[in-house]
Amino acid sequence: MKSTLLAVHTGHHEVVQDITDQCAEFVRTAAEGGDGLLNIFVPHATAGVAVLELGARSDDDLLATLGELLPADDRWRHAHGSRGHGRSHVMPAMIAPYATLPVLSGGIALGTWQSVAFVDLNVDNPDRQVRLSFLS
Repeated sequence: MKSTLLAVHTGHHEVVQDITDQCAEFVRTAAEGGDGLLNIFVPHATAGVAVLELGARSDDDLLATLGELLPADDRWRHAHGSRGHGRSHVMPAMIAPYATLPVLSGGIALGTWQSVAFVDLNVDNPDRQVRLSFLS
């Protein structure tokens, strides 16, 4: 298995950040033209990975939906950090902190409009990591 860590800087904003290019670059090197699986894992209790269309405002729709489902208010029992921080700890139950994607002939086998996105509602921690692992 080959593995690497990506550094992701989110600033202090909720984000749906495209990491498709970094994943594809890792796979090009790690797969050496072969087949296998790419596992994407976020080693944080408040972030996740989503495979969805980006660039057509779907990322805005996702953040809006999460805002409605998980409002940034004082209802959360897990209550440290910024207002509504507890929702960030619930989000990975909805947007998993991992995804496994097929790799064929050295490339990620995504659909035409699919991208890989890092999703984070936690505005308290601007620097994150994403672990990429390739298994042939």
